[in-house]
Amino acid sequence: MPKASFPGKIVVVQTEQEAEKAIRFLNEQPIIGLDTETRPSFTKGQSHKVALLQVSTKDICFLFRLNMIGMPDSIISFLENPSVKKIGLSLKDDFMALHKRVDFKQQAYVELQDYVKSFGIQDKSLQKIYAILFALKISKSQRLSNWEADVLSDAQKMYAATDAWACYNIYNLLQELQRTGNYEKEKVIETVDKE
Repeated sequence: MPKASFPGKIVVVQTEQEAEKAIRFLNEQPIIGLDTETRPSFTKGQSHKVALLQVSTKDICFLFRLNMIGMPDSIISFLENPSVKKIGLSLKDDFMALHKRVDFKQQAYVELQDYVKSFGIQDKSLQKIYAILFALKISKSQRLSNWEADVLSDAQKMYAATDAWACYNIYNLLQELQRTGNYEKEKVIETVDKE
């Protein structure tokens, strides 16, 4: 399968001022894709706080470096904003990780693992759901990389942006299928199941 990769602009956010500016833009969006990354721990009993919050629209993805800026009020108010629909996969885990940094009450979110069930998709991984709907592969090669590095590599940035953007894409495609009743995607689902 060809590889999916985020085609838009990636903005790395490393200061509170940059976060405020990004959030002003994001608060005006009706729908965003959301994901987080945490530095992996290879030592028993050791864990790290969530290092990166990725928030994507169709063509711009903000990578908030939480290990550098923490959870400023602007990000908290965004996560609590009821007028921006936040789409993600395994959001329970993402929010649990974010709650370890600061307490907040997330609002207006859609858990894709639950949402796709009404379309007959039983798979729970982002890779499988995306492959079923778009016949494209999402790479997981950077998942265990160091998300607390001083500078994120281009590969890390692309991986992080693609995950959040993929959530946005999945939701929008399923909304469109629901709106039009055009479920031609069944052919793709059958093809993927046979592989």
